[in-house]
Amino acid sequence: MGRRRSGSVTLTDVARRAGVSVATASKALNNRSEVAEETRSRVRLAAAELSFPPGRETIFGTSRVIGLLTDEPGGRLSIPVLLGVEESLGDTETSVVLCDARGDPGRRRHHIRTLLDRRVEGFIVLGEDNDVRPSLTRDIPVPVVYVYGESDDLADLSVLADDAEGARLAAEHLLSLPRRRVGHITGPKSSRAARDRAAALRRVLDGRGLVPAGGEPLYGEWSRRWGRHAARDLLAADPGVDAIFCGNDQIADGVCEALAGLGRAVPGDVAVVGYDNWRTLAADCRPPLTTVDEELGRMGAIAMECLSAALDGRPASGVIRHPGRLVVRESTGPAAT
Repeated sequence: MGRRRSGSVTLTDVARRAGVSVATASKALNNRSEVAEETRSRVRLAAAELSFPPGRETIFGTSRVIGLLTDEPGGRLSIPVLLGVEESLGDTETSVVLCDARGDPGRRRHHIRTLLDRRVEGFIVLGEDNDVRPSLTRDIPVPVVYVYGESDDLADLSVLADDAEGARLAAEHLLSLPRRRVGHITGPKSSRAARDRAAALRRVLDGRGLVPAGGEPLYGEWSRRWGRHAARDLLAADPGVDAIFCGNDQIADGVCEALAGLGRAVPGDVAVVGYDNWRTLAADCRPPLTTVDEELGRMGAIAMECLSAALDGRPASGVIRHPGRLVVRESTGPAAT
């Protein structure tokens, strides 16, 4: 058989020549015990025929390598997810490589190709929001799990934050204080997370026979500036507002700033709840924010557990929604008497 230049040969080529999956080829070339000797020999023969050197087995020797591919800039999501993935691995011989595609399809293809060439055994694909995204699975011949971004392919497995449940926790908390004139300021209406949280708040209020303060939710930006602007509009439309549920912590911080400027005490006059538990902001807000923590680390751990199952021959599909938890701080409290 003819030989190809080693620089142009990928692990996918070896797997195709040997008639096995890329994951199996990687395991065989890394002397993993779960690969039958006959399969291991066939893969090594294919690698030799294609001039795929033994020294290229993985980027981390004989350990299992997982790729964490993100489009999210800044690391606010990717770092907690990465930490959750690594914590779930414990003492196993598995390494995680974080690659930032920066939303660029070309960079994404490059990272996928490079990691496959170095015999990565699986991918966790991290979105920058909870919206539906195009599946990458058809371009990745090893197991893939999506986190914080739902694949549009029903055959894929996606681990998502349960926005509706998080909003329910926030709404129930405000009503328990008790507050009855609850307004909602959130991000763009194009965001599924914003819509799901708004709809969940409305269901809780409807169930208590209440209407949202100011009427409809105020959709805008995920920013402090929008929080300041929208809070002033909300108070002008409904001066009786005694609670505001915000779509994220940045909006909530802006709301608290605007309320202070309007002479409204937080939480005495108006209780404020944020979303995300972005700790560098929520804990330092004045006052510190009650907020919903999506538990990104736990979502990363769930994604890794699912990917490990797929690598062991137990793949799954569908959507796993993680509910998160409410973190209570000083921005909520009993109404002033």
